[in-house]
Amino acid sequence: MDTNSLYEDNSSGQVAPACRIVIPKSCCLVIFGASGDLAQRKLIPAIYRLFRQRLLPRGFFVLGVARTEMDSNRFRELMAEGLRETFPEECNENCWRDFSSRLHYRSIDYRDSESFRTNLTEVLPSLEEAAGTGGDRIFYLATPPVVYEDIITTLHQSGLATQAGSSVKLVIEKPFGHDLESSRNLDAILLEAFRESQVYRIDHYLAKETVQNILMFRFANSLFEPLWNRRYIDHVQITAAETIGIERRAGYYEEAGVLRDMFQNHMFQLLSLMAMEPPSLFSADLVRDEKAKVLHSIRPFPLERLEDCVVTGQYAGSVSAGIKGYREEAGVAADSPLPTYAALKVWIDNWRWNGVPFYLRSGKRLKRRTTEIAIHFRPVPHMMFSQTMGGRIEANTLILQVQPDEGIHLEVQAKNPGSRMCLMPVSLDFHYPREFSLSAYERVLLDCMEGDQMLFVREDGVGQSWSLLTPLITALEARNVPAETYLYEAGSEGPAAAAALLEKDGRSWRPL
Repeated sequence: MDTNSLYEDNSSGQVAPACRIVIPKSCCLVIFGASGDLAQRKLIPAIYRLFRQRLLPRGFFVLGVARTEMDSNRFRELMAEGLRETFPEECNENCWRDFSSRLHYRSIDYRDSESFRTNLTEVLPSLEEAAGTGGDRIFYLATPPVVYEDIITTLHQSGLATQAGSSVKLVIEKPFGHDLESSRNLDAILLEAFRESQVYRIDHYLAKETVQNILMFRFANSLFEPLWNRRYIDHVQITAAETIGIERRAGYYEEAGVLRDMFQNHMFQLLSLMAMEPPSLFSADLVRDEKAKVLHSIRPFPLERLEDCVVTGQYAGSVSAGIKGYREEAGVAADSPLPTYAALKVWIDNWRWNGVPFYLRSGKRLKRRTTEIAIHFRPVPHMMFSQTMGGRIEANTLILQVQPDEGIHLEVQAKNPGSRMCLMPVSLDFHYPREFSLSAYERVLLDCMEGDQMLFVREDGVGQSWSLLTPLITALEARNVPAETYLYEAGSEGPAAAAALLEKDGRSWRPL
């Protein structure tokens, strides 16, 4: 198989016909922490799929670096194992042979500038010349956050953060700090070594098709844009529910909990896209300006009345399903108070959303895996059918389904066929076709190669979300309420108190 035959020259803006994506310019990808799970289960499988779909540039290679001692052949074997586990149906021996020739590995000490010089600074030029990348580089931090500072500082000291005549980018995975102070410290280190335009803070939720479609749906349809405000919308629910537990992430999760893990990034990013004002142009910086304005407009949480705005919980085991509780998971303290579920009530104090509550919930070991945004419209002002039909008629609901089945659903009322006058709910559905779709990591990797920062979080967005959540997390931890207070059974809808958060407002959660 001649891999060069897979690609068209990008100099003329050649577009891949299957997905209308411009193949990016040649570059190399340096993955720090390449011996870990993220590289093995997410990054390399995503890059391999792009290779199979002919979406990578002709000049492209991966240099994996980590503290683990191994050679390039062993690295390729480990990555092949990860691919077989993640995408077993796509394992093609010939294709993998051609792809794996682009994978290289060096062991490195993140704190040692001499190790960087020997295994990175001196190695990259020869690999780049052989691949014809032109010197464009992407450094991807797929490591635990505790070593971010070491890597960024050593990249800076080694002169690798900039290169004359070439593009140098840094991709950083969440969490972006542990609280407001640590996020500011991390940003100070980042921006001493790199310009903000070089930094790509990944939130893979933003790369899902439905999330990207929120802006298109809102601002390209005259049917919905006039209704997207407090006059017509009663409330909004944003849900990110998982059926899995913490898997092999106990070390990270015991430091984070659900508020740091999900709300500081994913949930607040979904909220800002849903609530933002239209930018004057569809450009990365202008879109991120409007998202930042939403975060600045969120009302601070009433710390003296936490019960009015937040409910947390922790999953217990399920004997019938043979599922362990959080405290029984390997690596978790037997008395851990860390929440695995949280529900928040958020108010946005601006002209468009004044008086409209946003309810956010996320948790592990819940009844169903789903991520969705549900926009609940106000009921009609006068129910003319009240004399002929009894019972409550539900208001219209628009559901933006982010995962697992990406699509858009509009629930409306229509007459039930027959001689009697009665209504029935009808769903108008749109599902994204599965013939060709990019996974979240495939999308963000392509956008990073292209230099498009639309789907990446900016410094001010990170800082503002931490400004909102850090006082809340501190107050919750100081309250020292035992986790037993809000235990919920694995496979359930979550703690009962979360339902009460809406019931006192005369509303209810959409069932999982």
